[in-house]
Amino acid sequence: MTEEKVLAAKSDDEQFDLTLRPRLLSEYVGQQQVRENLGILLEAARRRDEPVEHVLLCGPPGLGKTTLAHIIANELGVAIKVSSGPAIDHQGALGSILLNLTTRDVFFIDEIHRLNSVVEESLYPALEDFRFDAVLGKGVGASAATLPLPHFTCVGATTRQGLLSGPLRDRFGAVYRLDFYTKAELEKIVSRSARILEIEIHDDAVSEIARRARGTPRIANRLLRRVRDYAQVRGDGRATVDTTQTALGMLEVDEMGLEPLDRQLLHTVIVKFKGGPVGLDTLATSLSEEPETIEDVHEPFLIQIGFLARTARGRVATELAYRHIGIEPPQPESQQTRLL
Repeated sequence: MTEEKVLAAKSDDEQFDLTLRPRLLSEYVGQQQVRENLGILLEAARRRDEPVEHVLLCGPPGLGKTTLAHIIANELGVAIKVSSGPAIDHQGALGSILLNLTTRDVFFIDEIHRLNSVVEESLYPALEDFRFDAVLGKGVGASAATLPLPHFTCVGATTRQGLLSGPLRDRFGAVYRLDFYTKAELEKIVSRSARILEIEIHDDAVSEIARRARGTPRIANRLLRRVRDYAQVRGDGRATVDTTQTALGMLEVDEMGLEPLDRQLLHTVIVKFKGGPVGLDTLATSLSEEPETIEDVHEPFLIQIGFLARTARGRVATELAYRHIGIEPPQPESQQTRLL
């Protein structure tokens, strides 16, 4: 596939995400506690006719942090400026964004835990006192200047709250953690997305996609699009349960939602390291993957469903993981002793 086609495919997926994204809090499915608290925060700000406090959203990828940031802006009727921690790589880049904000705008920083220390320190006075301390010029002729900023709302998103420094975390007045979705909530999301995309889908197929979506709306919508593709190319355009199971089987997504790398990870821990404990870096090297990918993308769900445990000595596979990949779990030492 040429680079142009890859970029086009990526653009199509991004466009679908924008199409499926709810615009208002009333349309947002799941995260009941977060929705209620955020609704109170927004309504209180509206009644006082003042900007919303800075908001920090935490949780695994794909649970709706970016969507909530856009909902905050839509509910308030203001513009949103979007960036990410790695993209704001120097003080000037941060200043350029901040100085172009208008009153009550939302400034969304994805992966905020990846801001470098210089940029982070420049962000402190902007969040707390709505001012930006700039250095004008270079060398001996350089001078400091304090530039006023409009009262804006910063929404930060992070998959790794523990990597945030205390001073940065303390500058957010509202901190919400997003958790994995239930199967019933994912079924509502899949049904809504199918209506928007005008896909004829059976209830059993909706349930099948929700069951394999790893508790994550982004994955549920991605699987729905792939099922639609298969139904249009290999079927009659309808997403039946048989069509859905076949399509997901071709994607190697099993009945628990595990993908090839998930199963390879469990197999490596169980077979190569005798069930663990094994350190993250050692495991990443064995899988030829980045430690961050394992820790942020794969581990949270495997821990959530009880297949993997994280201990002080490393990662350990559970009895459920053994059985899922078809290997008999080891017997406890005490039981082995009695058998001998």
